[in-house]
Amino acid sequence: MTALLQTRGLGKRYRGRWALANCTLDVPAGRVVGLVGPNGAGKSTLLNTAVGTIPPTSGTIEVLGGRPGSGAAQLARVGFVAQGTPVYASLSVADHLRLGARLNPGWDDTLARDRIGRLGLDPALRAGQMSGGQRAQLALTLGIAKRPELLMLDEPVASLDPLARREFLQDLMEAVAEHGLSVVMSSHLISDLERACDHLVVLVASRVVLDGEIEQLLATHHRLTGPRCDPADLPAGLEVLSASHTERQSTLVIRTEAPIRDPAWTATPLNLEDLVLTYMGRRPAEPDSRHQLAAVR
Repeated sequence: MTALLQTRGLGKRYRGRWALANCTLDVPAGRVVGLVGPNGAGKSTLLNTAVGTIPPTSGTIEVLGGRPGSGAAQLARVGFVAQGTPVYASLSVADHLRLGARLNPGWDDTLARDRIGRLGLDPALRAGQMSGGQRAQLALTLGIAKRPELLMLDEPVASLDPLARREFLQDLMEAVAEHGLSVVMSSHLISDLERACDHLVVLVASRVVLDGEIEQLLATHHRLTGPRCDPADLPAGLEVLSASHTERQSTLVIRTEAPIRDPAWTATPLNLEDLVLTYMGRRPAEPDSRHQLAAVR
């Protein structure tokens, strides 16, 4: 199966600063990918490189098996809504739909007009007269109505109210189910990612620190509570991600493929927000605490 997104040592440098460094990913097609990380982590850089609007400084990237922005056929397969939901202030809603139809060979005019009607947007209203939320909905409509194989969204719901966010995510999931649409979506709203996504990529300080299917990631991360200990003295088979201690008790967040069998430890699952915040809270240069045995005994 053609990979949705494949990178090898991908990097982008602006003057003396790496906005993205040594990024290696293999994301299968058919996924809805949540891209998350703090401001300045490299999320927008990765998305813009993937759609071909900026060239990489180092490494390679393929999207749907092709080079980003390599020609009309590749451009038609990928939709992109950039951060800030860019639209043309002087053009009306109807103008935007006509422009979308002229520029995109796979344009679905029925979908676009139905969505505009359901959102209650006046076709004669100019984008410059709209609220931020209305402009975001218009940009999102243009992205979906292009009918791409892959839709990339950079903070698509940041300016929407909770009800509008829910409606958009429902529309997105319907498009995924009906047309086999793949999605890469960056967001700071982890609850939205949890509702919509099945694959997670976490960027911190321009580097990928976590990548995988959400279900598998949640199954292999745990919070352990037990007697105070030095993490270095723990049995093998654990990667210790964080540790906190009181006088008598230690609380650890760990990653392991093996079952937790020691009765001295109480293991509880992490939710997606716990998981993301754990990795975002680690120092990028922090060495992994990896051990090699298969189980905690």
